[in-house]
Amino acid sequence: MGRASAAGGGGGARRWLSWLGLCFWAVVAAAARGTDNGEVLPESIPSAPGTLPHFIEEPDDAYIIKSNPIALRCKARPAMQIFFKCNGEWVHQNEHVSEESLDESSGLKVREVFINVTRQQVEDFHGPEDYWCQCVAWSHLGTSKSRKASVRIAYLRKNFEQDPQGREVPIEGMIVLHCRPPEGVPAAEVEWLKNEEPIDSEQDENIDTRADHNLIIRQARLSDSGNYTCMAANIVAKRRSLSATVVVYVNGGWSSWTEWSACNVRCGRGWQKRSRTCTNPAPLNGGAFCEGMSVQKITCTSLCPVDGSWEVWSEWSVCSPDCEHLRIRECAAPPPRNGGKFCEGLSQESENCTDGLCTLDKKPLHEIKPQRWSRRGIENASDIALYSGLGAAVVAVAVLVIGITLYRRSQSDYGVDVIDSSALTGGFQTFNFKTVRQGNSLLLNSAMQPDLTVSRTYSGPICLQDPLDKELMTESSLFNPLSDIKVKVQSSFMVSLGVSERAEYHGKNHSGTFPHGNNRSFSTMHPRNKTPYIQNLSSLPTRTELRTTGVFGHLGGRLVMPNTGVSLLIPHGAIPEENSWEIYMSINQGEPSLQSDGSEVLLSPEVTCGPPDMIVTTPFALTIPHCADVSSEHWNIHLKKRTQQGKWEEVMSVEDESTSCYCLLDPFACHVLLDSFGTYALTGEPITDCAVKQLKVAVFGCMSCNSLDYNLRVYCVDNTPCAFQEVVSDERHQGGQLLEEPKLLHFKGNTFSLQISVLDIPPFLWRIKPFTACQEVPFSRVWCSNRQPLHCAFSLERYTPTTTQLSCKICIRQLKGHEQILQVQTSILESERETITFFAQEDSTFPAQTGPKAFKIPYSIRQRICATFDTPNAKGKDWQMLAQKNSINRNLSYFATQSSPSAVILNLWEARHQHDGDLDSLACALEEIGRTHTKLSNITESQLDEADFNYSRQNGL
Repeated sequence: MGRASAAGGGGGARRWLSWLGLCFWAVVAAAARGTDNGEVLPESIPSAPGTLPHFIEEPDDAYIIKSNPIALRCKARPAMQIFFKCNGEWVHQNEHVSEESLDESSGLKVREVFINVTRQQVEDFHGPEDYWCQCVAWSHLGTSKSRKASVRIAYLRKNFEQDPQGREVPIEGMIVLHCRPPEGVPAAEVEWLKNEEPIDSEQDENIDTRADHNLIIRQARLSDSGNYTCMAANIVAKRRSLSATVVVYVNGGWSSWTEWSACNVRCGRGWQKRSRTCTNPAPLNGGAFCEGMSVQKITCTSLCPVDGSWEVWSEWSVCSPDCEHLRIRECAAPPPRNGGKFCEGLSQESENCTDGLCTLDKKPLHEIKPQRWSRRGIENASDIALYSGLGAAVVAVAVLVIGITLYRRSQSDYGVDVIDSSALTGGFQTFNFKTVRQGNSLLLNSAMQPDLTVSRTYSGPICLQDPLDKELMTESSLFNPLSDIKVKVQSSFMVSLGVSERAEYHGKNHSGTFPHGNNRSFSTMHPRNKTPYIQNLSSLPTRTELRTTGVFGHLGGRLVMPNTGVSLLIPHGAIPEENSWEIYMSINQGEPSLQSDGSEVLLSPEVTCGPPDMIVTTPFALTIPHCADVSSEHWNIHLKKRTQQGKWEEVMSVEDESTSCYCLLDPFACHVLLDSFGTYALTGEPITDCAVKQLKVAVFGCMSCNSLDYNLRVYCVDNTPCAFQEVVSDERHQGGQLLEEPKLLHFKGNTFSLQISVLDIPPFLWRIKPFTACQEVPFSRVWCSNRQPLHCAFSLERYTPTTTQLSCKICIRQLKGHEQILQVQTSILESERETITFFAQEDSTFPAQTGPKAFKIPYSIRQRICATFDTPNAKGKDWQMLAQKNSINRNLSYFATQSSPSAVILNLWEARHQHDGDLDSLACALEEIGRTHTKLSNITESQLDEADFNYSRQNGL
């Protein structure tokens, strides 16, 4: 009975605990939902054995990259419910995503829950510790808590706290390079590069990179010389430190002494020496030279030589059977001593001793000698006959050659003699053409009587682009219909200033033109004055003319779109030899095909260059103008390319490190090194509200249909030459006149609108129509104004027709931003109107420039620079220093992948200085490096001409 009571009492206790657990669970669930008591509880509470929840997976620490949210998840078994608690507060139930499964091995229910944490939630949290979250799991016996997982925003600063410093150390000395990476979350990992190649300390026991990010070389070797860079990276970005140049030098050491040399005199007192060299080891990389003497001398004494002398001849010997007798003498009076000379002459003589009575071969000697002389005479006679025959053959051949030459001249049909052959070799010298025969069939108008008074002079360089041009220069049809003409070509120019003379024509008027039948562009530089001059509206090309082409070959050249800021530089050697391509370039003036995503805006025109299937061996330089106020703190600028399917894809960010292409952002243009043609454009994503677009504001005016009304049109367009050129083209068709010089307006991305108003109108002469004195343009309309020119129109009315002068102010301002005032002071009568300067003559009227004259740096000097700086140098005076002196400090790994880094750097310099040709700055940079003492600015005109002429001869021009 007691046991039954006890059992009953135990069952009641368990029921009581179960009911208490249900109540507790309902309270917690309500708290997690954050709702009122009207919401329902879970439909059922799963039954579980008597264990607390066990976490199979707990939330891990996480980092938020940029604006991407992160997911925290946890998994427990057995668990009726799991909720997240962040920073001590329950996360709303609607933010949980829960999944339930059954553990087949134990039969227990497994619950998995995860939540998303956004960047905004972490930034809004202000507490003594990091943002954290924790899982709480329930079973009917109680709760279990997981570990706390912290959530932090990942970042990496740009500047290193300490950059490695270059050092010069002796061989076998210790090298320590310090590096403190930028501050970042998570902490950046450091990697060292030597000459752009990663260093693996595990493969080289002499190198240690584990000590607080420092690089330690225990014993320096010659191979350890180079440029070292510290690379810091985390999950957000990578950063490069400044390169540190390490030079391992070797102090010189003496070799062993040589043997003593022989005494320097043959007779008497002299000296002898021995030497040693500073080659054990030889000094390297600026090491100290050996101290002490390299040569030692001592005195010596040599015995004087005694030359030998002959004794007197002996008596003649007895006559021998050969009818001869002998006599001798010796070199013994005195004999040679101490290296003296031996006696000169014979030591023995012989002669006939019978006065000719002795016989040889049973014949008297006087009969043998005449026979010998007769044979010699016969031989001499045969030689004379041989030589005479050879001479006659030579004369016959010479006569035959002369006869053939005279016959060919008599049969020649050429009617033009090129007096100076330098014209055919592409030289820049004076040459004349004249006719010799009047009845030549090659002339189209041979019956015309020659006018000997006609003379045409063409001043300026003529450069033949290919062999076809040379043939054209020799064709007499080039100068028709004149049958007698002299052409004089004079050349005087300076490549360093990009100046050449204009072409002049003098002579009588004829129906023909010079040159005739030749539509090719001459490769010449054209003058560009330092002072901008006025260019009228009618001189600008229309929209359909924003396209240019040119034929380029192995020598390269430059293709320019006049007055748009767009240009293309084809380096020398980019096109294989004996090949030529017709390269084109165009600007899209219609609706942009690049659709901006989100806050991204188009900052440049869409530029197309082709043909797309053309392959270049050296990167070409494409210059695209932009309207951004360049600042890496406020803009994230991207280069994009249109695919063949019409979609736009990102090529690279301007701040990225890439080896496929290179972007150099100047204040008003971006210079891009590319190896494939296509359609390119620049886009920008503002990072802060301080991002600024540069707008060009201008006011145009014209009379309306009503003779008393006058219209003002105020334009706000992107500050790119091509955008303003489109406005000018539209106004030209509408009869508009520029009333004031355009000005720049800095328009911020702060979402505030633009206001345009007309002020200070003469009250008794003019009046403005109601409700039009001030107009406001929404921010989005101005910020994305690249689709079409933005303008506001104002209508003014004069009281009497006698009023011909108009003066007022146009105020263009952004609320809480920049303001510009345009002062209008003009006459509405066209005859009294003053022309306002609105465009500077920037580009050549010949957009295609080919050959050496398209480049500012003469080819011979360019070759010397490349040969000097492409060679690695232990002191760092190589192409990397050349890039640094030309303000190229980023993405140097791109140049390291090129076959000639210096040549690519100079191509980029040519693209940046196509208008100023500032050779002084390049010369100063070279002098600062200390590798050359040649001043480019001091090169004379004749030296430049001679260098280019020699270059042309070497390349077969």
